[in-house]
Amino acid sequence: MKIGVAGCGRMGFGMARAMARNGLDVSGFDIRPIEDFGEFANRMAADPASFAADREVILTVVRDIAQTEALLFDDQAILSKAPRLKYLVVCSTLSPRYLNDLQDRVPEGVVLIDAPMSGAQFKADSGELTFMLGGANADLDVLDPVFRTMGSKIHRMRGPGAGITAKVLNNFVCGSATAGLRQALDWADDLGMDRRRLLDLMNDSSGLTWFGLNFEDIEFSRHGYDPENTLGILKKDLESCLDAVDPDTHAGFPEAVVAAIG
Repeated sequence: MKIGVAGCGRMGFGMARAMARNGLDVSGFDIRPIEDFGEFANRMAADPASFAADREVILTVVRDIAQTEALLFDDQAILSKAPRLKYLVVCSTLSPRYLNDLQDRVPEGVVLIDAPMSGAQFKADSGELTFMLGGANADLDVLDPVFRTMGSKIHRMRGPGAGITAKVLNNFVCGSATAGLRQALDWADDLGMDRRRLLDLMNDSSGLTWFGLNFEDIEFSRHGYDPENTLGILKKDLESCLDAVDPDTHAGFPEAVVAAIG
C-alpha cells in the first residue's frame, strides 16, 4: 500500500520514519518546507495535491480540530485530491463528538479509522508507540502491518470511535497524574528533597506513574505551559474528554485537572 503521513511534526515525523525503516512505501506532507526534513526530504511532498494523488492510506497527525479541518477540507483539502484513497486514519486526539460527525463527511468508499497513539516523541522515534484503534476488524486486519511498524502495543477498542474515546479517557488519567507529579516535584524543591531520589522512590512504590517513570525521556517533562507546546496539546486533549462526557460531571476534580495543566 502507498501510505501518507499528513502532519510531520513531533509525532508524525517519527511515525513516517519508522514506516520507512520497515520498508513501507510512505511519503510525508507538512506545511513546513521539505528542506527542513533532512535525509527524509526525498519522501516529503511539497504540496497537498502531489502528496495525496496516489496515496491509498493517509494518516493525519495534526494538532487539533481546526488543523484537521484545514487539512481535510479547507486550506489543503486533501480529501478532494486523493482519488485512490481507501483508508483515512485519524491519529490526532480529537473530541469523540467531532469524529462521529466526520464519519458522515468522508468521501464514499473511504473508510475512516480512529487510531490515536500514546508514548510521546521518543516512542514515536523508536517505533514503540501504543495505539488505540477504532474500526471494523476486517479493516484493522488490513492495516495491522502498518501499525506494527510504528507501535509495540496495539489495542483494538472495538468499533468506529472507540479508539478516540479510549484515548481521551486515557489522557485524562495521564493529565491527572502529570499535574499531581509536577506539583509534588515543586513541593520537593520547597522542602529540600532531591528530585531524582524522589522519582526513583516513586517508580518503586505506589507513586509510580508513566510520567514519572519516563521523566528523563519525555520532551515536555520540564516545560512550562504554552498553548503551542506539548502541555498545551495535553490540555486540549483533556478538554476533548470533557466535551465527550455529561456536562454535569465536569465540576470539581475534572475542571481542576484542566486548570492545573494550564
